[in-house]
Amino acid sequence: MYNILVVDDEKEITDAMEVYLRNQNYNVFKAYDGQGALSIFEKEEIHLILMDIMMPVLDGIKTTIKIREKSTVPIIMLSAKSEDMDKISGLNIGADDYITKPFNPLELLARVNSNLRRYTNYSKILTNGATDEENIIKIGGIDLNDANKEVLVDGKAVKITPIEYKILYLLMRNPNRVFSIEEIYEKVWNEPAYNPDTVTVHIRRIREKIEINPKEPKYLKVVWGIGYKFEQ
Repeated sequence: MYNILVVDDEKEITDAMEVYLRNQNYNVFKAYDGQGALSIFEKEEIHLILMDIMMPVLDGIKTTIKIREKSTVPIIMLSAKSEDMDKISGLNIGADDYITKPFNPLELLARVNSNLRRYTNYSKILTNGATDEENIIKIGGIDLNDANKEVLVDGKAVKITPIEYKILYLLMRNPNRVFSIEEIYEKVWNEPAYNPDTVTVHIRRIREKIEINPKEPKYLKVVWGIGYKFEQ
Protein backbone atom coordinates (compact mmCIF):
# COMPACT_ATOMS: atom_id res chain seq x y z
CA MET A 1 0.00 0.00 0.00
CA TYR A 2 1.30 3.46 -0.92
CA ASN A 3 1.68 6.13 1.76
CA ILE A 4 0.61 9.63 0.75
CA LEU A 5 1.34 12.73 2.82
CA VAL A 6 -1.30 15.47 2.52
CA VAL A 7 -0.14 18.91 3.69
CA ASP A 8 -2.62 21.79 3.92
CA ASP A 9 -3.52 24.22 6.69
CA GLU A 10 -7.24 23.94 5.85
CA LYS A 11 -8.54 20.90 7.73
CA GLU A 12 -11.59 20.57 5.50
CA ILE A 13 -9.36 20.15 2.45
CA THR A 14 -7.05 17.59 4.06
CA ASP A 15 -10.06 15.63 5.33
CA ALA A 16 -11.66 15.63 1.88
CA MET A 17 -8.46 14.48 0.18
CA GLU A 18 -8.07 11.76 2.79
CA VAL A 19 -11.53 10.40 1.90
CA TYR A 20 -10.78 10.41 -1.85
CA LEU A 21 -7.39 8.72 -1.39
CA ARG A 22 -8.50 6.12 1.14
CA ASN A 23 -11.31 5.12 -1.22
CA GLN A 24 -8.53 4.22 -3.69
CA ASN A 25 -6.77 2.14 -1.00
CA TYR A 26 -4.01 4.65 -0.30
CA ASN A 27 -2.71 5.12 3.24
CA VAL A 28 -2.88 8.81 4.22
CA PHE A 29 -0.82 10.93 6.62
CA LYS A 30 -1.92 14.51 7.28
CA ALA A 31 -0.01 17.66 8.28
CA TYR A 32 -1.17 21.25 8.59
CA ASP A 33 2.11 23.09 8.08
CA GLY A 34 5.60 22.45 6.72
CA GLN A 35 7.16 21.59 10.06
CA GLY A 36 4.56 18.90 10.66
CA ALA A 37 5.13 17.56 7.16
CA LEU A 38 8.90 17.29 7.68
CA SER A 39 8.38 15.51 10.99
CA ILE A 40 6.15 12.88 9.36
CA PHE A 41 8.48 12.56 6.37
CA GLU A 42 11.41 11.75 8.67
CA LYS A 43 9.51 8.99 10.46
CA GLU A 44 7.41 7.35 7.74
CA GLU A 45 8.05 5.89 4.29
CA ILE A 46 6.22 8.38 2.09
CA HIS A 47 5.66 7.63 -1.60
CA LEU A 48 4.00 10.91 -2.69
CA ILE A 49 3.27 14.33 -1.20
CA LEU A 50 0.37 16.70 -1.88
CA MET A 51 1.76 20.05 -0.73
CA ASP A 52 -0.13 23.31 -0.24
CA ILE A 53 1.87 26.44 -1.00
CA MET A 54 0.53 29.00 1.48
CA MET A 55 0.83 27.65 5.04
CA PRO A 56 1.84 28.99 8.48
CA VAL A 57 5.10 28.16 10.30
CA LEU A 58 6.82 26.81 7.16
CA ASP A 59 5.29 27.27 3.72
CA GLY A 60 5.17 24.71 0.92
CA ILE A 61 8.04 26.23 -1.05
CA LYS A 62 10.53 26.06 1.84
CA THR A 63 9.29 22.61 2.81
CA THR A 64 9.79 21.32 -0.72
CA ILE A 65 13.36 22.66 -0.77
CA LYS A 66 14.16 20.77 2.43
CA ILE A 67 12.63 17.54 1.13
CA ARG A 68 14.49 17.82 -2.18
CA GLU A 69 17.78 17.91 -0.29
CA LYS A 70 17.18 14.26 0.63
CA SER A 71 14.60 12.73 -1.69
CA THR A 72 13.13 12.65 -5.22
CA VAL A 73 9.70 11.54 -3.93
CA PRO A 74 6.92 12.97 -6.17
CA ILE A 75 5.56 16.30 -4.91
CA ILE A 76 2.32 17.75 -6.29
CA MET A 77 1.76 21.38 -5.33
CA LEU A 78 -1.71 22.60 -4.37
CA SER A 79 -2.25 26.22 -5.40
CA ALA A 80 -5.07 28.73 -5.60
CA LYS A 81 -5.62 30.45 -8.94
CA SER A 82 -4.14 33.67 -7.52
CA GLU A 83 -0.83 31.97 -6.68
CA ASP A 84 0.62 31.49 -10.17
CA MET A 85 4.06 32.88 -9.28
CA ASP A 86 4.28 30.68 -6.18
CA LYS A 87 3.23 27.72 -8.31
CA ILE A 88 6.05 28.38 -10.76
CA SER A 89 8.46 28.81 -7.85
CA GLY A 90 7.41 25.40 -6.56
CA LEU A 91 8.16 23.77 -9.89
CA ASN A 92 11.48 25.59 -10.10
CA ILE A 93 12.73 24.19 -6.81
CA GLY A 94 11.74 20.59 -7.47
CA ALA A 95 7.99 19.95 -7.42
CA ASP A 96 6.80 17.53 -10.10
CA ASP A 97 3.30 18.79 -10.80
CA TYR A 98 0.55 21.08 -9.51
CA ILE A 99 -3.20 21.10 -9.07
CA THR A 100 -5.22 24.32 -8.87
CA LYS A 101 -7.75 24.64 -6.05
CA PRO A 102 -10.66 24.05 -6.07
CA PHE A 103 -9.89 20.77 -7.83
CA ASN A 104 -11.94 17.93 -9.25
CA PRO A 105 -11.49 14.74 -7.19
CA LEU A 106 -11.09 12.71 -10.38
CA GLU A 107 -8.27 14.99 -11.55
CA LEU A 108 -6.59 14.73 -8.14
CA LEU A 109 -6.66 10.93 -8.26
CA ALA A 110 -5.46 10.87 -11.88
CA ARG A 111 -2.44 13.04 -11.00
CA VAL A 112 -1.63 10.96 -7.94
CA ASN A 113 -1.87 7.70 -9.89
CA SER A 114 0.26 8.88 -12.81
CA ASN A 115 3.00 10.36 -10.61
CA LEU A 116 3.15 7.24 -8.46
CA ARG A 117 3.35 5.04 -11.54
CA ARG A 118 6.30 6.98 -12.97
CA TYR A 119 8.14 7.12 -9.66
CA THR A 120 7.62 3.41 -8.94
CA ASN A 121 8.93 2.34 -12.35
CA TYR A 122 11.90 4.70 -11.98
CA SER A 123 12.73 3.36 -8.49
CA LYS A 124 12.53 -0.29 -9.57
CA ILE A 125 15.06 0.26 -12.33
CA LEU A 126 17.42 2.12 -9.99
CA THR A 127 17.20 -0.73 -7.50
CA ASN A 128 18.03 -3.33 -10.14
CA GLY A 129 21.15 -1.37 -11.02
CA ALA A 130 21.47 -2.96 -14.45
CA THR A 131 23.90 -1.64 -17.04
CA ASP A 132 23.64 -2.25 -20.74
CA GLU A 133 25.68 -0.38 -23.32
CA GLU A 134 22.83 -0.67 -25.81
CA ASN A 135 20.76 1.50 -23.47
CA ILE A 136 23.29 4.33 -23.42
CA ILE A 137 22.58 7.46 -25.45
CA LYS A 138 25.59 9.73 -25.90
CA ILE A 139 25.40 13.17 -27.46
CA GLY A 140 28.40 15.44 -27.01
CA GLY A 141 29.33 15.47 -23.34
CA ILE A 142 25.96 14.08 -22.20
CA ASP A 143 25.57 10.37 -21.46
CA LEU A 144 22.14 8.96 -20.63
CA ASN A 145 22.04 5.37 -19.39
CA ASP A 146 18.48 4.11 -19.61
CA ALA A 147 19.33 0.85 -17.84
CA ASN A 148 20.01 2.55 -14.50
CA LYS A 149 18.42 5.95 -15.22
CA GLU A 150 21.72 7.77 -14.83
CA VAL A 151 22.77 11.00 -16.54
CA LEU A 152 26.42 12.01 -16.82
CA VAL A 153 27.66 15.43 -17.85
CA ASP A 154 31.32 15.31 -18.91
CA GLY A 155 31.67 12.09 -16.94
CA LYS A 156 30.07 13.38 -13.74
CA ALA A 157 26.67 12.13 -12.52
CA VAL A 158 23.95 14.75 -12.04
CA LYS A 159 20.96 14.43 -9.73
CA ILE A 160 17.80 14.32 -11.78
CA THR A 161 14.15 13.73 -10.91
CA PRO A 162 11.99 11.11 -12.68
CA ILE A 163 10.08 13.78 -14.65
CA GLU A 164 13.28 15.52 -15.73
CA TYR A 165 14.74 12.19 -16.77
CA LYS A 166 11.74 11.27 -18.92
CA ILE A 167 11.81 14.64 -20.71
CA LEU A 168 15.54 14.37 -21.34
CA TYR A 169 15.20 10.77 -22.52
CA LEU A 170 12.43 11.71 -24.97
CA LEU A 171 14.49 14.52 -26.49
CA MET A 172 17.82 12.67 -26.57
CA ARG A 173 16.16 9.60 -28.06
CA ASN A 174 14.99 11.82 -30.92
CA PRO A 175 17.88 14.26 -31.51
CA ASN A 176 17.16 17.33 -33.64
CA ARG A 177 13.42 16.55 -33.69
CA VAL A 178 11.29 19.44 -32.45
CA PHE A 179 8.56 18.57 -29.93
CA SER A 180 5.82 21.02 -28.99
CA ILE A 181 5.23 21.68 -25.29
CA GLU A 182 1.89 19.88 -25.49
CA GLU A 183 3.48 16.87 -27.19
CA ILE A 184 6.20 16.62 -24.53
CA TYR A 185 3.61 16.80 -21.77
CA GLU A 186 1.37 14.12 -23.30
CA LYS A 187 4.28 11.73 -23.91
CA VAL A 188 5.92 12.21 -20.51
CA TRP A 189 2.84 12.50 -18.28
CA ASN A 190 0.87 10.03 -20.44
CA GLU A 191 -2.27 12.14 -20.20
CA PRO A 192 -3.85 15.13 -22.01
CA ALA A 193 -1.92 18.38 -21.66
CA TYR A 194 -3.62 19.72 -18.52
CA ASN A 195 -0.61 21.76 -17.33
CA PRO A 196 1.67 22.21 -20.36
CA ASP A 197 3.41 25.23 -18.79
CA THR A 198 5.09 22.84 -16.34
CA VAL A 199 7.20 21.57 -19.26
CA THR A 200 8.92 24.95 -19.62
CA VAL A 201 9.85 24.96 -15.94
CA HIS A 202 11.23 21.41 -16.08
CA ILE A 203 13.22 22.27 -19.21
CA ARG A 204 14.78 25.19 -17.34
CA ARG A 205 15.78 22.90 -14.49
CA ILE A 206 17.30 20.35 -16.87
CA ARG A 207 19.35 23.08 -18.55
CA GLU A 208 20.73 24.18 -15.19
CA LYS A 209 22.01 20.63 -14.68
CA ILE A 210 23.44 19.77 -18.10
CA GLU A 211 24.42 23.06 -19.75
CA ILE A 212 27.60 25.05 -19.06
CA ASN A 213 25.62 28.24 -19.69
CA PRO A 214 21.86 27.60 -19.31
CA LYS A 215 21.09 31.00 -20.89
CA GLU A 216 22.94 29.98 -24.05
CA PRO A 217 22.27 26.24 -24.22
CA LYS A 218 24.40 24.01 -26.38
CA TYR A 219 22.09 21.01 -26.29
CA LEU A 220 18.54 21.70 -25.11
CA LYS A 221 17.30 24.41 -27.43
CA VAL A 222 14.04 26.24 -27.95
CA VAL A 223 12.54 26.57 -31.41
CA TRP A 224 10.51 29.73 -31.01
CA GLY A 225 6.80 29.34 -31.56
CA ILE A 226 7.12 25.56 -31.91
CA GLY A 227 8.79 23.81 -28.96
CA TYR A 228 12.08 22.22 -27.90
CA LYS A 229 14.74 19.92 -29.32
CA PHE A 230 17.96 18.26 -28.21
CA GLU A 231 20.55 19.33 -30.77
CA GLN A 232 23.07 16.76 -31.99
